[in-house]
Amino acid sequence: MTLNVFVINLLNGISFGSVLFLLASGLSIIFGLMGILNLSHGALYMVGAYVGWTVAAKYGLNFGLAVLAGGLTAGALGLFIEQGFLRRLYKQLNEQVLLTFGFVYILTNLCLWIWGPLARPAFTADFLSGSFPIGHWSYPIARAGIIITGLVLAVGLWWLQNRTRVGAIVRAGMDDKEMTMGLGVNLKKVSVVLFFVGSFLAGFAGVIGAQFLGVNLEFGINILLLALVVIVIGGMGSVEGTLLGSMVIGIIDAFGKALFPGLAMFLIYFVMIIVLLVRPAGLLGRMQKE
Repeated sequence: MTLNVFVINLLNGISFGSVLFLLASGLSIIFGLMGILNLSHGALYMVGAYVGWTVAAKYGLNFGLAVLAGGLTAGALGLFIEQGFLRRLYKQLNEQVLLTFGFVYILTNLCLWIWGPLARPAFTADFLSGSFPIGHWSYPIARAGIIITGLVLAVGLWWLQNRTRVGAIVRAGMDDKEMTMGLGVNLKKVSVVLFFVGSFLAGFAGVIGAQFLGVNLEFGINILLLALVVIVIGGMGSVEGTLLGSMVIGIIDAFGKALFPGLAMFLIYFVMIIVLLVRPAGLLGRMQKE
């Protein structure tokens, strides 16, 4: 493998990892604070991607508007699921899994009814089209934009979690919910806001990721599995851990497909197993109080 090929595969892994980070960060915080395992998170990613495609590719509107529309649609759907159903199932993990997995099929069939069975091609903004040279190769500007977007949001989420009062409440709620609520913090209101933000990030990631992954009905489950692996490797409730887990999975996926196409998925789950054996809480996970 030449240096140019190595660099391109590395950048591909980082760009895919950036999309996984956007998706997994919301899922990690929701589960860490609220104790809700929302398996419909991948379906919200899918819905956001379809909405973004409709706005940007079908109607030719501004790509920024497509990103906003995809995120808000996913956020609204996530809030509907939480307020209408999940709020009655706190601390009932089995029921949460069954309910949210059911929403995966509901949302997938809704997308099938609205957009049909055919996959939609990748789309991006005009100013992100084209490529730039890396040695004798060229690299898409859109993928570089995805990397920058992921890093900027990672810094923003880290600052929000570690340098703001809201972040302090979230961290305290993860460590000891009863004590936090006993101090007069309205943790339920914070949880609802975070659920919306997490769902928004899923739809946002759907539009961003569609720039090279396209849009299809299989995202509801396939992308969710990778997000769960990211959380297991990086650790629950940690922005740094989610970013690290995302980069690890993205890079393994890129080099695995380039060097060992038949073993790419095996390598991802093999790494997850090793991490679980060595550090069950994840590489940078927050140890939660029982």
